[in-house]
Amino acid sequence: MTIALLSHIELDAGYPERFEAAGYSLHFATTPEQRANIDPDIARTLRAILTIGTIGVSAAEIAALPALEIICAQGVGFEHIDVAAAKQRGILVTHGPGTNSSSVADHTLALVLAITRRIPQFDAAVRAGEWKKTRWNVDGMAGKRLGIIGLGNIGALIARRAAGGFDMDVGYHNRRAQENSPYQYFPGVTELAAWADYLVVATPGGAHTTRLVNAQVLQALGENGYLINISRGSVVDSDALIASLQRREIAGAALDVVDGEPKVPAEMLTLDNLVLTPHVAGRSPESVENMMTLVQSNLDAFFSGQPVVTPVPE
Repeated sequence: MTIALLSHIELDAGYPERFEAAGYSLHFATTPEQRANIDPDIARTLRAILTIGTIGVSAAEIAALPALEIICAQGVGFEHIDVAAAKQRGILVTHGPGTNSSSVADHTLALVLAITRRIPQFDAAVRAGEWKKTRWNVDGMAGKRLGIIGLGNIGALIARRAAGGFDMDVGYHNRRAQENSPYQYFPGVTELAAWADYLVVATPGGAHTTRLVNAQVLQALGENGYLINISRGSVVDSDALIASLQRREIAGAALDVVDGEPKVPAEMLTLDNLVLTPHVAGRSPESVENMMTLVQSNLDAFFSGQPVVTPVPE
């Protein structure tokens, strides 16, 4: 007997066949419209969901799936999964901590370099035949101060790369200081921003971090400071960021995530001190393999009566 699995995301080549071979019958609902209109006959059979934190699973969606037993978030984030509603139904929720940390850390440093060294602008200028006209002097990043909001698995890898590869001083903000951390702790985000040349957002999304980076934080970062966000778009106040960039109140920003993505505010698209990538920091062949292997490990363990590998924290 196969186990009916609903996926909220498209799967890379080879993975649908892998799940099918392992005994899972895959169904896809990758748009809001599809998720709102699942065939009732299929809905009655679904025992598992594969999703991501930015899509999640609502209480209403859980209620509409009477056979649902487990929800697997592909990555570390699970902020839009109604964990309380799942728990009330006895539905287990898992996630994927550590599976894409290296890829995200790599992409973070790429964004830092791109906005600092104006890589997109130089590339566009060369392609437009403006080689001599645009050979500007631009900032370096070696020896600068890098502040990290959220020194978890990803934040720690970013810190290690920045300190070891670029001789940067690293500071961080968490809800509490980490014991034996080699980096300077700041009890508030505004204090960290005032100290930093680069402010990297690496904290989880969710209600407790919504618009954590606001106009006050950006003002503290200042006209020579850069904001980098590889976390969730909701952590940054988009309107405040746009205003700061338009007024040159900060030097620039680089975003892999935008609040309300994939829709990007029109005002962002005209800014020459902003670099954008389409939420790809966590994507690499290695990280996708890590994530999908962990999802299948959690599913296989659950349906064979064994403890799952990575349940979401209580």
